[in-house]
Amino acid sequence: MKQTWRWFGPDDPVTLAHVRQAGATGVVSALHHMNRGQAWTDEEMARRKAMIEAAGLTWDVVESIAVPEAIKTRTGDYRQKIDNHKASLRAVGRAGIKVCCYNFMAITDWTRTDLDWPLANGGTALRFDIVDFCAYDVLILKRRGAEADHPKSRIEAARQRLSSWPESKISQLERNLIDWVPARETVYDRQSFLRQLDEYRDITVDGLREHLFLFVREIAATAEEAGVRLAIHPDDPPFPLFGLPRVNSTAADTARLLEAVPSPANGVTLCTGSYGANPANDLTAMARQFGSRIHFAHLRNTRREADGSFYESEHLDGDTDMIGVVAALRDIETAGAREIPMRPDHGHLIVDDIGKKVNPGYSCIGRLKGLAELRGVMRTVDAFRAGKVH
Repeated sequence: MKQTWRWFGPDDPVTLAHVRQAGATGVVSALHHMNRGQAWTDEEMARRKAMIEAAGLTWDVVESIAVPEAIKTRTGDYRQKIDNHKASLRAVGRAGIKVCCYNFMAITDWTRTDLDWPLANGGTALRFDIVDFCAYDVLILKRRGAEADHPKSRIEAARQRLSSWPESKISQLERNLIDWVPARETVYDRQSFLRQLDEYRDITVDGLREHLFLFVREIAATAEEAGVRLAIHPDDPPFPLFGLPRVNSTAADTARLLEAVPSPANGVTLCTGSYGANPANDLTAMARQFGSRIHFAHLRNTRREADGSFYESEHLDGDTDMIGVVAALRDIETAGAREIPMRPDHGHLIVDDIGKKVNPGYSCIGRLKGLAELRGVMRTVDAFRAGKVH
């Protein structure tokens, strides 16, 4: 697998020099300053690519060209936004980048209640706490119909927690849930978030899925022409939030998309953390099921809890069998005579990254540790297959 690293651009506190020192040879990046639904230009693509190549690295994956809410709801100027998306894909192809990761999550991007959850070793991790989420959804945001989406026992537990929280805890939780995600094209306050939720009030799961299929049929045709492979990222978390429909949370969801749009350009980002937070998903089986349609991999691990909460665990120590996944991906590469780009995802905040300015989940040392562990697994799998290890 091609070892890559997500880099958010010139303002990323983790520099391209750090990426090389971590041992990655490829970069995953995007024109985040142009992610408001406009078309990316050849000039901006060339500028970003030149930065990456000057550091002795290659730009292997675009993550992501944003999919505006107008496209997901098929309202307003969605037709112009789709045309702009196609133009951006053509610019990506002309720049020689072969893979484009994207997601189709309504309103939210990846969502966590805690960005600095304390670990026993003194580091911190990302965490999604279902009771904290319920407290925000039902008692703070007071979303219409929210109580119907949570069991009474959870609401009562949330009410008890909220009674002891200072205002600073409430403000931080709100920021984590609706105001902060690196490189998201839109940030919200409480009122604007509620207004955006209203845009989805009449869109069902089947309706949003059909919008996804319509969108992917169009952009897959463009991607084929441009020589770009699309790699949809799963919902994160892989279950409904804020009453919004989810359409790519399970193996069955992904299979439906691949069947609906059989273009070879239409493929998957196998994100072991996002899919893995849903106990219905067997990641090793999914790797083998989707095989040649896997164009990109995010390798991270999560530890699930009985109530639906989860946290980002060590890369090799969670509910996903990472060794089995890596072995399956290496088989896919061998069968297809190709190299799948992968990147370590959502590393812990550890060592002297603690106290530094970092994008949560994207610190240097935590991801470096994850990449080193994954590299060791890849080397061991290869040695075993070659008969060098018994």
